Amino acid sequence: MRRISKLTRVAVGVASLGLVATACGGTSSDSGDSDTSERGVAIAYDVGGKGDQSFNDAAYAGLTKAKDEFGYKTADIEPTEGETDADKEQRLASLAKQGYNPVIGVGYAYGLAMEAVAKKYPDTTFGIVDSTVEGGNVASLIFAEEQASYLAGVAAAKATKTNTVGFVGGVDVPLIHKFEAGYKQGVLDTDPKVKVLSQYLTQTAEEGGFASPDKGKAAAEGQIEKKADVLYAAAGLSGQGVIEAAAKAKVWAIGVDSDQYKQAALAPYKNSILTSALKDVGGAVYALSKSVQDDKPLTGTQTFDLKVNGVGLSESNPEYAKVAGLQDAVNKVKQEIIDGKIKVNTE
Repeated sequence: MRRISKLTRVAVGVASLGLVATACGGTSSDSGDSDTSERGVAIAYDVGGKGDQSFNDAAYAGLTKAKDEFGYKTADIEPTEGETDADKEQRLASLAKQGYNPVIGVGYAYGLAMEAVAKKYPDTTFGIVDSTVEGGNVASLIFAEEQASYLAGVAAAKATKTNTVGFVGGVDVPLIHKFEAGYKQGVLDTDPKVKVLSQYLTQTAEEGGFASPDKGKAAAEGQIEKKADVLYAAAGLSGQGVIEAAAKAKVWAIGVDSDQYKQAALAPYKNSILTSALKDVGGAVYALSKSVQDDKPLTGTQTFDLKVNGVGLSESNPEYAKVAGLQDAVNKVKQEIIDGKIKVNTE
């Protein structure tokens, strides 16, 4: 499958997009008709939906930017509990039938559904986040999560005072393994004496691993009891529980996907969020929308990595710059990853 790098070149930063992400839930649409003469972009959310302050909200920020800039009609649709691939297929097909273009599935769970629907609507451009789907009208939006997580690991190793840090994964799947692998490597490359505790909340998304703050909080409390004083969660909405537990225990949390230090719903805990491993999902949504607006719809595998600022590490918390050696260490390894001197593990 060909790669078209222009998508990443026009992507906007997660940090700026995060400012427009809303914290509310629900399903919204600016137009319920099927008038295909009016441009429109639609996103179908992953587990956790809008208001997760993370992955899904980043996608919504990109949708909002496309709406504001291009005057698009928009729709953003919530998942339903216990839904099947057939349900996802019906949702994507309905959006395409209404004339939305592009139609974007936020999350790897849309893979099978999108493969089927894209064939039925060849004149619609589809996008899928975190999965690769073959098709001449599909853009697969893939991120180097392991690279951002490596930087988070460097930060954790520099910030820990107990030489014990934690990782909480939402669901035990290959995508989240990338976060864990990069984080562990970043920690141990920085200081081999630091111990990394890892825990996954569930084996499947249906069990709530990405949508249960209570599970995240319980896992974090367990790691804190074992002396972990920096906790990194790649767990969607469940990560809010990890951040809450860290704040209560007065230890550091590391956010994920969006700059969680800036998220309004997390304001009570912001001083405990040292940094966030950023993933420019919003930039991908916006850029794919722009390509359709320009009548040059992009397809193929689009890789967002450090080289194109598709992933990164936030510096919003003033305390980030105060941790001895942290900023210099992160800047150094970031360049080494870009230059190919450091190869980051994905599993």
